[in-house]
Amino acid sequence: MKALEGVRVLDLATLFAGPMAAMLLGDFGAEVVKVEHPAKPDPSRGHGPGGLWWKMLGRNKRTMTLNLSTAEGQDLLVALARDADVVIENFRPGTLERWNLSYDRLREANPRLVLARVTGFGQFGPYAKRPGFGTLAEAMSGFAAMTGEPDGPPTLPPFGLADGICALATAYAVMAALRARETTGEGQVVDMSIIEPLLTVLGAQPTIYDRLGVVPPRTGNRSVNNAPRNTYRCADGSWVAVSTSAQNIAERVMRLVGRPEFIDEPWFATGAGRVEHADELDEAVAAWVAARTREQVLAAFEEAQAAVAPIYDVRDVLADPQLTALDAVTTVEDPELGALRMQNVMFRLSETPGEIRWTGRSHGADTAAVLTELGLSATDVEALRDKGVI
Repeated sequence: MKALEGVRVLDLATLFAGPMAAMLLGDFGAEVVKVEHPAKPDPSRGHGPGGLWWKMLGRNKRTMTLNLSTAEGQDLLVALARDADVVIENFRPGTLERWNLSYDRLREANPRLVLARVTGFGQFGPYAKRPGFGTLAEAMSGFAAMTGEPDGPPTLPPFGLADGICALATAYAVMAALRARETTGEGQVVDMSIIEPLLTVLGAQPTIYDRLGVVPPRTGNRSVNNAPRNTYRCADGSWVAVSTSAQNIAERVMRLVGRPEFIDEPWFATGAGRVEHADELDEAVAAWVAARTREQVLAAFEEAQAAVAPIYDVRDVLADPQLTALDAVTTVEDPELGALRMQNVMFRLSETPGEIRWTGRSHGADTAAVLTELGLSATDVEALRDKGVI
C-alpha cells in the first residue's frame, strides 16, 4: 500500500510549482492525471538540455489532452473532477471562471473536491492579475536583495528555487485540506502564491525589521549570525564549506586550524561577537585550508568533529557514497530513452514508501484510456479528437 493510494489528482498546471506539487503527491501513490492542451504541451517537455525536465516532472502521471476553452472540454473536466479528490491549476485568477470552470461549478459536481490554485501573487489584491514566475518571487520576497557579495548586485538563483519551495508548500496545503475534509466532509480552495512560501523560509526578517529596524545586508557566503562561515579553496583547486553555528564547533575549528588563542577572546563567546571578527577568522581558516587538499581537509575536520562539507557539482553528487547509500538519485527505466537517473522520492516512509513507477509519458498517452474510464466509447473519443477537443 502507498501512503496516498486512492487519492485522485488532476494536474492542470504548467511550469513549475503546480506540476511539481502533483509529482510529489504521485510519488507516494496518488493517481495523477496530467491534463494538457492538445496543441500546446506543457512547456517543461522542451525545458532544459534535451527537454529532460519533463521525464522527472511528469513521473508517476498519466497524460491526457483536453481543450478547456471548448464547452465539451469543460464538461469533460467537470466529469473528471466528479471522481477526483484534488485539482491543481496555475492559471491567472479568473481564467477558470472565464472557462465556466469556477470552483462553484466544480464543487457542485463534487463537494469533497480540493482545488489548489497556484499563482504568482494569490487570488486577490492589486497584483493578482499579473503573470507570476518564480524569478519575480525571488526578487520581491527579499531573497535576491540579501543574496550576493556586499559590493555586488542582488543575485538570483540559477534554478527554480521559489517554484520548488512553492511545490513543497502546495503539496503540504493539499494534504492539510484533505485532512480537514475527513472532519468536515467538504473540500475547499487552496490559494497559494509563489512568493509567500519563499518569504516564510527567509526567516524572521519582518519581525526583526519591525522591532529593530534592521534590513539584512548582502554578506556573500558569510552569515550575520555566526563566524567563521564561508567557502574556502583547497590546495587542489576544489572547495569546501565550513559552518560554525554551534559554539563548540567554532572552538574545534579554531583548534584545528592552529589558532586556539581566539577561543579565549571575550568576543568569541557568541556568534554575534565572532561575526564582528569575521575577517580574522576567515583568514585563519582560509590559510589552513589552502595548504591542504580537499581530502586532507575533510579527513582532518571529521577527526576533529567539526562541520565541513565538500562543494559538489552534479558529478560529485552522483558519486557520493552517502547519497548512493540513500539511493537519493535512483535509476528508472524509460521506454524511449532506457535507463534514466533522477532524484528519488525525497523521504522514506517505513511502512508505506513512495516510488517512481514510471517517468514522464508522451503527450496525451493516456487520453483514450482516461476517457474510456469515464464511459466514452472509442467512437466518442475519435469524434472529440476530430473536433480538437482532445
